[in-house]
Amino acid sequence: MQPRILRTIAVGSFVLAVALGAAAQAQAQDAKARYPNMAPLDQYLMEQDAETALARSAAPESISRDAEVMVLGRHGYETVAKGTNGFVCMVERSWTAGIDDPDFWNPKIRGAICFNPPAARTYLPLTIKKTEWVLAGRSRPQMFEDLKAAFDKKELPPLENGAMCYMMSKQSYLSDSDGHWHPHLMFFIPETDPVTWGANLHGSPILASKAATDRLTVFLVPVAKWSDGTAAAMDDH
Repeated sequence: MQPRILRTIAVGSFVLAVALGAAAQAQAQDAKARYPNMAPLDQYLMEQDAETALARSAAPESISRDAEVMVLGRHGYETVAKGTNGFVCMVERSWTAGIDDPDFWNPKIRGAICFNPPAARTYLPLTIKKTEWVLAGRSRPQMFEDLKAAFDKKELPPLENGAMCYMMSKQSYLSDSDGHWHPHLMFFIPETDPVTWGANLHGSPILASKAATDRLTVFLVPVAKWSDGTAAAMDDH
């Protein structure tokens, strides 16, 4: 689940664009043409130390230094550093996006993310399972069929209250159109109307995206600084 599915503009504060313009639609079509299928696995992999550093950069050092770190291997995510604070940091790949996202197979996507303990227990399993299915050769439609079946069979845990994550890495690459976008926090809530949070309304600092296939709503709150403490320009994408 990445913010690349959102298109934002800054006018004093961030607001969700109601519709994509013709240029954005053309860009999405171009992305689908460029990434119609999964690329060779090597294009999604990273050197372990580099991936560990990128994963930890998702949150301030006071959080990430004591977090567990998982990196992507040829058979799925593997723990390379044990944590002590219950947080888990990793680098998500493109297949955590929605089924219609044009970057779904984009091998350049690197989404550094640190989950708090409730999210590590109840949201992270979605990423782990999606990755297992993709690496087993499942197609995009098959993966979402597997996801639906897993939910229906209660093989995935229900979201815990307070599940959230940090995405504050300046080194992330979230989409071809948005790059590293903007440092932000994400809150994972069982499917709900974004209006209950005042999200996506003019002047509201909160963005929201419904993820029906994941059976949740994601609320995003942009923050003023990257994880290294440097200021984020308000016009950063």
